Amino acid sequence: MNKKDKIILGIDPGTVVMGYGLIHVKGKELILINYGVLKLSKYKTQPDKLKRIFDRVDQLIAEYKPDEMSIEAPFFGKNVQSMLKLGRAQGVAIAAALNRNIPIEEYTPKKIKQSITGSGNASKEQVAHMLVRLLDMKEVPKLLDATDGLAAAVCHHFQGGVGEHNKSKSGSWKAFLADNPGRKKG
Repeated sequence: MNKKDKIILGIDPGTVVMGYGLIHVKGKELILINYGVLKLSKYKTQPDKLKRIFDRVDQLIAEYKPDEMSIEAPFFGKNVQSMLKLGRAQGVAIAAALNRNIPIEEYTPKKIKQSITGSGNASKEQVAHMLVRLLDMKEVPKLLDATDGLAAAVCHHFQGGVGEHNKSKSGSWKAFLADNPGRKKG
């Protein structure tokens, strides 16, 4: 996943609004291709929303031919129903990529924020403003779900494609202990 010239599709899954962003990595340069949102509130049922998510991700893949896809992992909240809906939205977006043989990687919201701003506790606005600078955008998009999708793509690039599914690439437990010597109990 360390190709010098590639297109990355980033997805911020949601059942009300799904954000997406595409970047082109050319050597060390990041070029904004496109970003936007899919508004899902007009669809009445969960299956309708899930089909729209699948169709839109499939359409983005057909149009822009990304080499890889990065998606924000669901965070653990108190509302189980919301988590289930978000997990389903994420699942159909992943299925659309896998259906077209696009490798996918997941990143936690905290990892994405940290990768873009240096702080895992950054606000959506801080992430958006940093992306405006990184990608030479004219202005901050009105819907921050779009910049969240872009942030997933940029994070994937910054992390070298090593997210939740590929932690073993970094050496896993042994690498963690080497990076965090004070964490070992003995």
